[in-house]
Amino acid sequence: MKFLIVGLGNIGNEYGGTRHNIGFDVVHAFVSKHGGEFRVDRLAYVADVKWKGRQFVCICPTTFMNLSGKAFRYWLDKEKIALENSLTIVDDLALPLDKLRLRAAGSPAGHNGLKDIQAVMGTDAYPKLRFGIGNVYPKGMQADFVLGKWKNDEIPLVQLKIEKCVEVIESFATIGIDKTMSFVNSLNFNVN
Repeated sequence: MKFLIVGLGNIGNEYGGTRHNIGFDVVHAFVSKHGGEFRVDRLAYVADVKWKGRQFVCICPTTFMNLSGKAFRYWLDKEKIALENSLTIVDDLALPLDKLRLRAAGSPAGHNGLKDIQAVMGTDAYPKLRFGIGNVYPKGMQADFVLGKWKNDEIPLVQLKIEKCVEVIESFATIGIDKTMSFVNSLNFNVN
């Protein structure tokens, strides 16, 4: 069985380590854990991973966030992967930092990367793993917050959640989305 794992983010050093790039960070952690290596390919950095009889095509689009749908569709079609066997990892302002949310479908909730995927695919019915980044910023400063780097005191929690996201990808591919959702969506992360 084959899966498309999509991490959303922006390319360029200035975006590395920012809240908005957590999708890239999660996919890199998954690929690294399983000994894969990224290559530059059409519309994305791509890594192939084999694990427990499953194949994972892991992509970090090079199109910038607002055009993520182009890379998503290209790799889904090229690799002949069913939409329900894709998993898109994305930052989410509406979720607190100690939460993850896995859903089989759902609106873009204002996220430009998800909006573009929905526009290109014509549906919001594709699995998403939302990584809560919280929304602790002054009025009018949303863009600065999202494109900002993690605070030092947030990093241990972020690392813990990245490791958990890697397990979520593995679980999604082995026991399916329903069983995975039941344990992921009730998790509360605490690093103390």
